[in-house]
Amino acid sequence: MYCNTSFGDYPHFLPSEKTREQTSPSGDGGFTGWMLLNYNKPVTVSSTLGSYNANNAVDENIKTYWSAATGDKGEWIQTDLGKLSSVRAIQINYADQDAAFLGKQTSTYHQYKLYESADGKNWKVLIDKSTGSQDVPHDYIELPRAVETRFIRLENLHMPTGKFAISGLRVFGNGNGPKPDMVKDFIVLRTQKDKRSAWIRWRPVDNAYGYNIYFGTAPDKLYNSIMLYGSNDYFFKGMDKERTYYFCIEALNENGVSGRTTILKAE
Repeated sequence: MYCNTSFGDYPHFLPSEKTREQTSPSGDGGFTGWMLLNYNKPVTVSSTLGSYNANNAVDENIKTYWSAATGDKGEWIQTDLGKLSSVRAIQINYADQDAAFLGKQTSTYHQYKLYESADGKNWKVLIDKSTGSQDVPHDYIELPRAVETRFIRLENLHMPTGKFAISGLRVFGNGNGPKPDMVKDFIVLRTQKDKRSAWIRWRPVDNAYGYNIYFGTAPDKLYNSIMLYGSNDYFFKGMDKERTYYFCIEALNENGVSGRTTILKAE
């Protein structure tokens, strides 16, 4: 038995849909191939509370978030994809700022609207949840068809409590450009005094926003994956000191995934 952890928090097809699973772009049984389009891309907002800055909503860091100055109707956050892209899905992760209560509630709800624009001037409603009656602190919306657009705006209509705050506004799809170059100079230096750890490093790829490090106990069993953003090294502490491990890496950007490097053996 094994679990493929690659792209674990990116959109996947349900495993019960066998025809989709068999034609998955990744070939690994479910990953849609939709990439994150707005990692560290420009963000504009209606207001900001203190140091809870706008870019915190697109930095892929669970410890940070953006907060508006209020929780009022009309507060908004807008992400710029940088160019026209094929948008397929959007994920909204709310944050708790000045919340009067915590935890799931049965009598509370979120309401919002999502807009899209190709030029940042002419806007169309993409998703309307102005009559929503559910508490959805982590909402995911898959569009029925791809939308070619550049700007996505989330407008608050109702918060259950506290300020309008977002820890992650994530836009998925394809950037319609070239995939990243393959990683070069990938090395794994296993610690000799404590062979449970290793220092992994590689040369940064100019047109990549992140990387997947694959590892396992055999060259054909690289089931485990570590996803990293904005870094070109990683100190790994997850090995059994008595076993040999194998590693490779691939680069990611909004257009897709590079080829994987040659598999390295760490004894």
